[in-house]
Amino acid sequence: MKPYNYRFEKVLTFREQEKTATEVEFKGSVEAFETVATKLYELLKKKEDTLTEQQVKMAVGFSVNEIHYYSRFIGSLEKRIAEVQQQVMQARSKMNWYENKLLEKTLEVRKFEKMKEKDREHHRTEMEQLEAIQLDELSTLKFRRRENR
Repeated sequence: MKPYNYRFEKVLTFREQEKTATEVEFKGSVEAFETVATKLYELLKKKEDTLTEQQVKMAVGFSVNEIHYYSRFIGSLEKRIAEVQQQVMQARSKMNWYENKLLEKTLEVRKFEKMKEKDREHHRTEMEQLEAIQLDELSTLKFRRRENR
């Protein structure tokens, strides 16, 4: 019986390598997204804490300089938050793009694996038929030898 050899083995291997590389890129994009999203959360939390602190001080009373300080500080926080929100949207978009790319690569690999599975089954069936033919020939030869004696 001849050993099984899948004719698209190199293509399958290449597709699996592409899928693995895409998985690595996807994981990197997820980490980048999480980093930027965490930064945004921290900025929003800082703004919330600052506003709460400002409200407390306003109830007690504080100077005009402090009012200007809080106003400028909150304004700069809002600018930074807007910048980071843009970064979050870009990181999310990149992450989604890699997720779609990974899905495509996974489907390609599955197609080739399915083809390999069907091809292997076909090969096994073919080998079984060949073995049955050979056994028939052997039994026919043995029968003829016995008749000739």
